[in-house]
Amino acid sequence: MEQVCAVVLAAGDGKRMHSARPKVLCEVLFSPMICWIADSLAECGIEDVCAVLGAGADQVRAAVPHFSWVEQKQRLGTGHAVMQAKAFLQQHLGGNCVVLYGDAPFVDAATLRNAYEEHIRQKAAVTLITAVLEDPTGYGRVIRDGEAVAKIVEQADADERTLQVREINAGAYWFSVDFLLQALDRLQPNNAQGEYYLTDVIGIAAAEGLRVCGYQAKNPQVAMGANDRKGLLRLNELARQAQLAYHLEQGVEIVCADGVIIAPGVTIGQDTVLLPGTILKGKTTIGKHCVIGPNTVIEDSVIGDGCRINACQIEQSELEENVKIGPFTHVRPNSRLKAGVKIGNFVEVKNSVVGEKTAVAHLTYVGDSDVGKNVNFGCGTVTVNFDGHGKYRTVIGDGCFIGCNSNLIAPVTIGDDSYIAAGSTITDEVPADALAIARARQVVKPGWAKARRLRLGPRKK
Repeated sequence: MEQVCAVVLAAGDGKRMHSARPKVLCEVLFSPMICWIADSLAECGIEDVCAVLGAGADQVRAAVPHFSWVEQKQRLGTGHAVMQAKAFLQQHLGGNCVVLYGDAPFVDAATLRNAYEEHIRQKAAVTLITAVLEDPTGYGRVIRDGEAVAKIVEQADADERTLQVREINAGAYWFSVDFLLQALDRLQPNNAQGEYYLTDVIGIAAAEGLRVCGYQAKNPQVAMGANDRKGLLRLNELARQAQLAYHLEQGVEIVCADGVIIAPGVTIGQDTVLLPGTILKGKTTIGKHCVIGPNTVIEDSVIGDGCRINACQIEQSELEENVKIGPFTHVRPNSRLKAGVKIGNFVEVKNSVVGEKTAVAHLTYVGDSDVGKNVNFGCGTVTVNFDGHGKYRTVIGDGCFIGCNSNLIAPVTIGDDSYIAAGSTITDEVPADALAIARARQVVKPGWAKARRLRLGPRKK
């Protein structure tokens, strides 16, 4: 694509969503709808994009910081929205521009490319993307003159005959920039809503004898948007089912799809099994022959081949091959579990490297630590990494045995093949091959409990 730009209409305030966010920031599969559009444009190589924003502009700009933007202070229709981008369009004279809605997330890159190719081949002033729906209620109807598009009639302005038309305007258009700028100056609010309709540009082009094309999308879902929470739920379910279908075709086994949600950026290897309640978010990569779930959330992480992850949360971390963790384990950001690590129930790992075949069985916190291979953590071990002001690291060598209920007070280093006696609080370096005992010697006072009862009387019940 050469000399192309985009205008994204994103001024909706989301009143029917009952949300404090602008409508385009409502999420489909954990990503704001406008980010779906941004990804499709980026895949097409369209880098120069102007968003037309309304209330909550700062929030939208934070979601798509690479977009330029203009403000639509009054809501006077789609044509009026594009008018706000005139200065942007004037910078692209002689080129072509795609105009699309920020709350229609299923307009994919392939559809945009195909429509553009048709636009160029036909030397059209306008090429609109259309779809054929079983129930077109609520959409503008495409009225053709032979193969060419004569006009678009909005639902509110349609007569009975027009309402029978099933081909609808999907809400995305390719324009010759020069023509679009001329046509915007001629728009009038001569309709039931008293608004400036962008769709009236079609009639202007037809009246001038210019070529108006309609590219019919292969996937009718490109027309779908969301005006309320029910519509947003419908988009999420359609997107979820599409992702499930894609991964099933790639050789992923989904025993039961209940609660299984896979974001578009996720990749999964063959013969991996996803159990109910598995949620995979962000840029996550899952290897082959894994079992993920049930009730597991993984975000922006890399999971190696052969891992077993049961009822866990993993964020921004890496698991090498054949790691087994859970249930009820939390792997927090910047952690790396090397090959063969075993993490049991009620364990938290944060900002740490855990070496090969190390075992952290249960009820343990490993934070800000560098742990060697073949280490065994006893139940209740804590790497004490925070003193109220700063975070410090614990270093544990290969082959160490950390006894139950031990506290390792960072910064501290435990040498290779050392033993930490159960119940110890370690504050100083432990050399290799040593035994560290840091607890008071046991004292037994015979008869003390009986004397106390006699002195204080029986216990209250």
